[in-house]
Amino acid sequence: MDPGTWDLIWRNLWPMLAATVTKTLPLTAISFALGLVLALFVALARISPIRPLSLLARGYISVIRGTPLLVQLFIVFYALPQLNIVIDPFPSAVIAFTLNVGGYAAEVVRAAILSIPKGQWEAAQTIGMGYPTTLRRVILPQAARTAVPPLSNTLISLVKDTSLASTILVTELLRVAQLAAAPTFDFFALYGVAAVYYWVICLLLSSGQVRLETRLERYVAR
Repeated sequence: MDPGTWDLIWRNLWPMLAATVTKTLPLTAISFALGLVLALFVALARISPIRPLSLLARGYISVIRGTPLLVQLFIVFYALPQLNIVIDPFPSAVIAFTLNVGGYAAEVVRAAILSIPKGQWEAAQTIGMGYPTTLRRVILPQAARTAVPPLSNTLISLVKDTSLASTILVTELLRVAQLAAAPTFDFFALYGVAAVYYWVICLLLSSGQVRLETRLERYVAR
């Protein structure tokens, strides 16, 4: 690369890092946290004996998993204003990513809950625990160990998916790289830097996943 390209990279390292810290990471964290809460409620509805509730949850999961995330983003940001619902770019991205995470993670949570033997529920009931208490103190802590690996993969995918927020004008990492490269058309260099930033984030998350799995394994009876 010529000196001009290196200078372009050097001048944009900090702005791209700032966009990562102020937009990409908060967007990921907020959407994932809200998505997990939504996923739990959808998973519980999915296994509920109340048929309309179960069907509603199934329909939601089917729609989310059957449509592209980019289309979901466009519906929230570009289509809702036609219904007089105008949402700023960042909240629009949070809404779309939360709904997407909720749809995918709900099946992970459901499978983790169903993996717990029925005897655990029955034992909790015999000592007087109600449904919410059993879920909170017995079922979910055990289900968490099963759910951590696939949920971690969902989180890592979400980090990379946040790059789609650039299409609705969120000035996250990729958007900053695009704007910086546009005057000189030196997209390869700045997109390469953006790829390194995403890669480092995913490496750190993968390392955290391993540590969490190791910690949870300590509580498994052998």
